[in-house]
Amino acid sequence: MDPTIASILAAIAIGAGASIIGGAIGGLVTGGAVIGRELATMMGAFYGPLAGIPGVIAGVLVATMLL
Repeated sequence: MDPTIASILAAIAIGAGASIIGGAIGGLVTGGAVIGRELATMMGAFYGPLAGIPGVIAGVLVATMLL
C-alpha cells in the first residue's frame, strides 16, 4: 500500500491533535498546582506541539521512505 497525500495529511493532523492533548495534560500535571490549572493547561497545549509536530513529520517521512 503506497501512502497517499490524504493519508499523510491525516497522520500529521492526528499527530498534531495528540500532541496538543498530550501537552495540555502534561502542563496540567507539571504546573497545575503552582500557576493554576487553566494557565498550565493552556501553556502545555501551546508548547506541546513544538516537539510533537516535527516528530510526527519526521516519522511520516521515514515511514514513507521505508514503504
